[in-house]
Amino acid sequence: MKYGSTIRKALAVITIAACASVSAWSQAAPKLQPGESVPNTKPSILDQVGLDQRLNQQVPLDLAFNDEHGQAIQLQQYFGQKPVILMLVYFQCPMLCTQVLSGFTGAMLGIRKFDIGREFNVITVSIDPRDKPSDAVAMKDRYIKRYRRPGAAEGWHFLTGRKDQIDALAQAVGFRYAWDPEIQQYAHASGIMLLTPQGRVAQYYYGIEYSPRDIQLGLVEASKGKIGNVVDQVLLYCYHYDPRQGRYGAAIFNVLRLSALATVLALGGFMLIMFRRDSLAAHKGRLTRTAE
Repeated sequence: MKYGSTIRKALAVITIAACASVSAWSQAAPKLQPGESVPNTKPSILDQVGLDQRLNQQVPLDLAFNDEHGQAIQLQQYFGQKPVILMLVYFQCPMLCTQVLSGFTGAMLGIRKFDIGREFNVITVSIDPRDKPSDAVAMKDRYIKRYRRPGAAEGWHFLTGRKDQIDALAQAVGFRYAWDPEIQQYAHASGIMLLTPQGRVAQYYYGIEYSPRDIQLGLVEASKGKIGNVVDQVLLYCYHYDPRQGRYGAAIFNVLRLSALATVLALGGFMLIMFRRDSLAAHKGRLTRTAE
């Protein structure tokens, strides 16, 4: 009985405390009028952030940056022969940029047929003009070691530059970002862009995880078939790029056409074999009768 009484007293104290907390919260919360709802607002800084599609937009290739060695370069040095994957991040980013780079590196490891520096190039540009070449080289070393494929260091470039040059590049590809003075960080979208060898925006891939198949097909398409093989070309026929989702989806009518063509070829081959076998059998019969 003694223990039961103690438990009941403890429960009573907990209940009173909970009721007091609810009462205090209700007093602190704004009082709503009948029919009024809680406003669903977002910080104004996010109104300035996004990734707008600029498909077929020409990137200004005369923009000037510094590479990871501190050498002055122009973007045109990395274009002309191969497709280019572009990432806009910043090297002191505490979270999202690291996830973008890690997701991209994982996707690249999933593409077994194409290598950075051989079939395509990668450009990672810092949106923070305070980043230095020393920051760029440290970031490059980290992800080149993760990628672990020969020749990647010559094809994956980490660039820093002035704010006006960064803004011009970001505007060309629709990458909107803003500095948040309260948390001393950049607010920005997550995604990567695929550019043609001539520097035109071909595709966008959103988020922090990317499909190796989608990027591989995108590279083949952006290169206009200069990389890849017949199988890749057939896959492009079967899949089309959906710019709304930033990924490839099955083009059902193309799949049906290929299936119908394969069926016709199979039936034609079967009929040819049967006709040839019947012809050989008839010829053999005639030879037998002639010998008799």
